[in-house]
Amino acid sequence: MSIDLARRVHDHNFHLDPYVRSLLDTDFYKLLMACFIWKWSPDVGVTFRMKNRTRSVRLPREIPMQELHDQLEHVMGLRFTEPELIWLQGNSFYGQKNIFPGAFIDALRGLRLPPFALEADPETREYELTFTGTWLETTLWEIYALAVVNEARSRAAMRGMSQYQLRVLYANATAKLVTKLKALREAGVPRIAEFGTRRRHGFLWQEFALEAMAEELGDGFLGTSNALHAMRLGLPAIGTNAHELPMVSAALSRLRGEPAGPEEADEALRLSQYEVLDLWQRTFDGKLLVALPDTFGTTQFLRGAPDRFPDIQNWTGFREDSKDPFDGAEEKITFWRGLGCDPREKLQLFSDGLDVEQMIRLHDRFGDRIRDGYGWGTLATNDFRGCDPRGGTALDPISLVCKVSEVTDLPTGRTISAVKLSDNYEKATGAPDEVALYRRVFGSDGLANTPVQV
Repeated sequence: MSIDLARRVHDHNFHLDPYVRSLLDTDFYKLLMACFIWKWSPDVGVTFRMKNRTRSVRLPREIPMQELHDQLEHVMGLRFTEPELIWLQGNSFYGQKNIFPGAFIDALRGLRLPPFALEADPETREYELTFTGTWLETTLWEIYALAVVNEARSRAAMRGMSQYQLRVLYANATAKLVTKLKALREAGVPRIAEFGTRRRHGFLWQEFALEAMAEELGDGFLGTSNALHAMRLGLPAIGTNAHELPMVSAALSRLRGEPAGPEEADEALRLSQYEVLDLWQRTFDGKLLVALPDTFGTTQFLRGAPDRFPDIQNWTGFREDSKDPFDGAEEKITFWRGLGCDPREKLQLFSDGLDVEQMIRLHDRFGDRIRDGYGWGTLATNDFRGCDPRGGTALDPISLVCKVSEVTDLPTGRTISAVKLSDNYEKATGAPDEVALYRRVFGSDGLANTPVQV
């Protein structure tokens, strides 16, 4: 370990030890989506809202509000640096040079994060954390906010531990991580990418985890979703897009739709999930074509894709997020065969709450049937379960999300709730009346009710 993490945490004598050190300390897909937003939606406003989905944990009991405020205020003052912008503009990503136009780099150079609102809700006994502004400037808050809250929770749990206890903690966590990595390598699980920024234990632990993954997994390691770590460690930056794009696209279809009958309005809403994919492939010249189909339900998306978006057969594959991964992969294999495509040439990127045993079972079942890949997140960068020498669960990861909740058409000032249905009823978000409307339009085929772990 290049940094003595126990000493680093124990000797916390700084006025402010930043949990987020750079605006580049974010998931790479956020920068790709920011480029998309800059190109197609400069006149859209949004609100993002944080939600703690782990009902057994109340953050105000664990994290002082002033600490969160100071860390978020620090992030709000950050700016992209010239070396970071040079790396973004001059580097090759996915084999493509100049993926970010110069005018977009200029937009990042002048970007300022909008203010945040942090309150404690006396009824829910939980923090209310929201961000409102233009879509381009506000979208970046998501990852920073989650990283700050998760590291603040880790720091709070370790506060008061002796240096010896901290050494034992990190020795246990290191042994656990290395055991996982060796098991993945021995099982031959391929194409593993680190996706753990948003729920990491901390910045420095994520860096160590990446060094361990590169060392232990060898050719089986694809890279990291974290742009700053990719730049610092010379790793490939991995990422495409997220639920946010179809959520905002659908909301805009509701806000900007011409007066029409209910059938036409419903069809416009259904089409929005495909129209955003068309814009995406036009943004990046037919590259970065991994689709996320579950925003309003995977089954209905696949059913409508051949007629409403025939270009889908040319896409690289799908990211599996909220459906049972075994069911989801079988569904994709059937879909690709129905289009006359060989599923073994199509990527199936599993990414929902993955850990080693499940990844090995998925590879055993699908390794010779589809091109399997794995976005390994929370349990790669924040699995301290059973590692605390004091016992207890204070360092166990929780399911914390920060999603777009409202969309505003800035020219008219009209605002509407953003909706995500997901393949899992537990992950649905949005105003109840809007969720009901979306369920009527998109249906509920293939949806399930599954407990959310991370």
